[in-house]
Parts: sequence; C-alpha cells; structure tokens
Amino acid sequence: MGVLSQTRRGHLAMLVFSALVAGSFSLGSMAANEIAPAALNAVRFAIAACVIGGAALMTTGLPRTAFAAPWRYLVLGGLFATYFVLMFEGLKTAAPVSTSAVFTLTPVMAAGFGWLLLRQRLTPRMAVALAIGGAGALWVIFRADLEALLAFRIGTGEMIYFWGCMAHAIYTPMIRKLNRGEPAVVFTFGMLLAGFLILLVYGWSDLRATDWAALPAIVWITLFYIAIFASAATFVLLQFASLRLPSSKVMAYTYLTPSWVILWEIALGNGAPPMLVLGGVVLTIIALILLLRED
Repeated sequence: MGVLSQTRRGHLAMLVFSALVAGSFSLGSMAANEIAPAALNAVRFAIAACVIGGAALMTTGLPRTAFAAPWRYLVLGGLFATYFVLMFEGLKTAAPVSTSAVFTLTPVMAAGFGWLLLRQRLTPRMAVALAIGGAGALWVIFRADLEALLAFRIGTGEMIYFWGCMAHAIYTPMIRKLNRGEPAVVFTFGMLLAGFLILLVYGWSDLRATDWAALPAIVWITLFYIAIFASAATFVLLQFASLRLPSSKVMAYTYLTPSWVILWEIALGNGAPPMLVLGGVVLTIIALILLLRED
C-alpha cells in the first residue's frame, strides 16, 4: 500500500465530496430566504461538530496534544464559516446552477494560493486539465446554450459568493500548512468547533431573532443535510484528500459540481438538461483523467 494507493484514495474522497456538496446548492437555494445565513450555519457547525466529535472519540480519540496552537483551528474555522455564510447570502438571489458556475473558479484560485503558501507548482498537463474541466463545467452550467454563455453577467448573488469561494480556495492549502499530523477526523472537529464559536459570536443576534418553531420543513431538511452530509462528511473527505493531493487537484473536483447540481435539480423535479449538455460532462471526465494520469 504505497503512495499511489493513498493518492487514489484522495481522488475517490473528492469524487464523493463533489456529489455531496452539489446537494447543498439545490437545497440551499430553497431555504436561503427563510433563515439568516449566520444562524443557519451556526447550528450547522454545532451539529457537525457533535457528529465528528463523537466519531473521533470512537476511533482515534481526542488527545490534548491535537489542540496545541488552537489559533490554527480559528484560522481554518473562520475561512470556512466565511465561505458558507457568503454562499447562503449569494443563494438568496442566485440560482443553484449559476452559483455552481462561480464555484468552478475555485480550482484556479486554489492553485494560486497553493503556490503562494506551499510553492506547489502547476504543471502544463495540470493546467490543460483545469482549462478543459472549466470549459466542460461552463458548458454544463449554461446547458449547451452558447448565447447564454456569451451573455453571462455576474449578478449580486454570484459576486457575494465569489468572495466566499476565495476563502474556500485559501482554506485548502492552509489545511496542509497548519496540520501537524493530527488525524483528519480530529483536525476537522477542531475546525468545526472553532467555526461554531466564531459564528456564535458573529450571528448571535440572528440566532436570537430566529423563530425556530415557525421555520418551514425545507429549512430543517436543508439544515440536517448540510450539517451531516455537506459539512461533517465533506469536511472529513476534504481534509483526507488535502493531505494526499496538491491543492489544485483537490479543487479540480469542483468541476464536477455543476454536473451533480443538474442531477439534483432533475431529482427535485426541475427538469433535465438537453442532450448536448452531456458534451460538457465528457469534458469534465477528460479533465479528471488527465489529473489522475498526472500521478
């Protein structure tokens, strides 16, 4: 079981990650206008921290040494809290597929921050893969409509979310820079706990103002999905992959998110895209094959 095996495990983790993340776009857009983003995400981080903390206690334990230099968790928790709050602020006005278009900018930004923080180099093959993946994702996002692609304009929601994606892109290389050998589940718990504390302070007024008993069912469905599947599970997957893959490769899997979002939209009864869109899906698969061959 050598380095190659660990690398492939990192790729598999990111494949599952992209599918789970996509669900938060579709469900999130249905709940974004029903509750303040800071309140929603504070509870989300609290639930996810309990789940991950329990998992850590049953597996690796929570050694005191893992919480040395707690500022590391505050940095990471602050970055991801920023990402999620801005995501839901953006989803108030931006459609799920349009928002996922902005998400596909993350790999390029992650590659840049990976070079700045870790001096990770972007090889020619990787650059080609990122370009092909980006083109495929855009083709999927705009449902093979060239006119829609050429007329693309960034709305307020998309611009808000763009800044959140920048925080996400910084977060990825920072995991490797700040991790001191802690298991992924322990490191994730520390980050979630720190993120919850930050959101508790930042969103205290929203938490108190929310009439929790009067919230519609879609908010609770979204809350538990994003807490368990799009937070606890994906945080572990991202931590796991980030310790085994360069930042640009980790974030390259975001190119699959628009394809997953369209599948989510179909499942929720919002219709299927035209057959031409499958060309974009093929391009994202080609990009991933190139990234796998890079290993």
